[in-house]
Amino acid sequence: MGMMKSERLREMTREELTHQIRELEDELFNIRVRRALQPPDNPVRLRLLRRQLARVRTILREGELGITPGASKKTAV
Repeated sequence: MGMMKSERLREMTREELTHQIRELEDELFNIRVRRALQPPDNPVRLRLLRRQLARVRTILREGELGITPGASKKTAV
């Protein structure tokens, strides 16, 4: 599974985001189990998965709160 940018994630529905979270958590769990048995073949993948999971959860939470990115930025007149 490749990493997605925030803009692409914001286009997804709530169900798709929830599914994405489940997939990321499963992959993260599998990597942690394998890491306990042998050194990881790609140690950076663990960090990337954690960041992607946080990104998806943040976007899901923004939707719950009704926050739109950039809405708090006001332009001075």
